[in-house]
Amino acid sequence: MNLRVLVIDDHTLFREGLEGLLSRRGIEVIASVGDGETGIRLAKELNPDIILLDMRMPDLNGLEVLARLNESGLKMPISMLTTSTEERDLVEALRSGAKGYLLKDMEPDSLVVALRDIKQGKTVVAPTLAPVLAKVVQGNTSSWDDEKKPFEDLTPRETEILGLLAEGQSNKVIARNLGISDGTVKLHVKAILRKLNIHSRVEAAVLAVEHGLKDSQKS
Repeated sequence: MNLRVLVIDDHTLFREGLEGLLSRRGIEVIASVGDGETGIRLAKELNPDIILLDMRMPDLNGLEVLARLNESGLKMPISMLTTSTEERDLVEALRSGAKGYLLKDMEPDSLVVALRDIKQGKTVVAPTLAPVLAKVVQGNTSSWDDEKKPFEDLTPRETEILGLLAEGQSNKVIARNLGISDGTVKLHVKAILRKLNIHSRVEAAVLAVEHGLKDSQKS
């Protein structure tokens, strides 16, 4: 699968190194730019398969560029590629529509696999950030906006499973804890994603964290 990637990052040496790294693995960097405004313009002109976007940039930061790209109606997936392991950056990026949150110190082959998964419609978070997401789940979520919970259409069982997803539990662990089969858990997860209009377990977990689902289920 040939991938055409647009890189938006203000560090010239990093951009050039990334371009060489990806090209050696069969991924074409169709443009590599150092500022958000140029990146937005080229995204519209070149229609890349994926946009790789730095988080920390002068003028427009990564989240601002992400918002502008989404507002423009472009449909290609956008992934953050950053050094930031901050909880709020991770959650805010995914909440704002990023389909990936990848780290600049990832192994090259892992980055390539992640890009191909994102192109296939998956949401991918760098594996080393699993503890960060878990910390968000376990921490104080009172600072997030107290919006109406979007879980009204879920059954009690689906709500229970969503809370366990937010804790990072696998289907097998959830099945064991609830005394049901793996297949039944998979069906519930599919129903949860459909009802919430999202596409991955990561998005479901982040949504549950944002709205304090885990805290609300504590007795």
